Amino acid sequence: MASQAPVLRGLRSMPGLRSIRAGGARVGPYVALTKPRIIELLLVTTLPTMVVAKRGVPSVGLMAATLVGGALAAGGANAINMYVDRDIDRLMHRTRNRPLVTGAMTPRAALIFAVTLEVAAFFELWSLVNLLSAILAASATAFYVFVYTLWLKRRSSQNIVIGGAAGAVPVLVGWAAVTGTLSWPPVVLFAIIFIWTPPHFWALAVRYRDDYRAADVPMLPAVASLVRTTREILLYTVALVAVSLLFAAVAHMGVVYTATAAVLGAVFVGMAGRLWWKARGDGATGRDAMAVFGYSITYLTLLFVVMAGDILIRYN
Repeated sequence: MASQAPVLRGLRSMPGLRSIRAGGARVGPYVALTKPRIIELLLVTTLPTMVVAKRGVPSVGLMAATLVGGALAAGGANAINMYVDRDIDRLMHRTRNRPLVTGAMTPRAALIFAVTLEVAAFFELWSLVNLLSAILAASATAFYVFVYTLWLKRRSSQNIVIGGAAGAVPVLVGWAAVTGTLSWPPVVLFAIIFIWTPPHFWALAVRYRDDYRAADVPMLPAVASLVRTTREILLYTVALVAVSLLFAAVAHMGVVYTATAAVLGAVFVGMAGRLWWKARGDGATGRDAMAVFGYSITYLTLLFVVMAGDILIRYN
């Protein structure tokens, strides 16, 4: 091993490798600004929506253009959110490593990057998809920035309830990309994600409620009792399952989707109910809440994947 040390040091000192590391250090903060994990979840709901709207597989070009435009729009919105919230991000354990907190980039650079992504998203969707999808994506960003981030987040415990509408718009974008219009099925899909957002995010916020208190952000778990918070999570989860089954009727889905939605929903309700029950008794822990948070992601992902699978099985 000792004989290898000079070789390894030599490799690490090579100009090419230094350039790669330097490039990664420059690019990394910009990628982090876009919150890639959130974008992944938005795209997971967009593509199946397009399959349902088409009753089959849309063209590869249309899917790619829609997903790229959606990713650019969501990334820009997330970057603006980090720009606005950089002061409270410093106070929260969960967000203290974000690039604007660590100084990896300047606020001015972040804002320019965010606006550039939004402009690129609008014109990419307008030119390669259609104007309606571009307008919907832009409206989601405007709502997320002005209604949620600038207005509600620091003022109301219902911040994520109302603000969550922005995260539900990508399904409208996906539907509009295929059909050029909107109808009842995409509205119900919008409702699914809108109602899913509070139990999903509140479960995470239970784990980090001390962070929100430190930052003086009135997220429900930070200003309400654990019993009330978990009861709200349960009630929204029950409503979510009902709307997911309503979609089966509105969109004329088959037995594969309907049965899977019922099973996935039953598990979700069971986990939310257990969280509420523990909060009423010996007290739910952050680990209990994170289990619900983790399943909420699995639930939404599988629901939309099976939704697309149901269509492909019956129409192809």
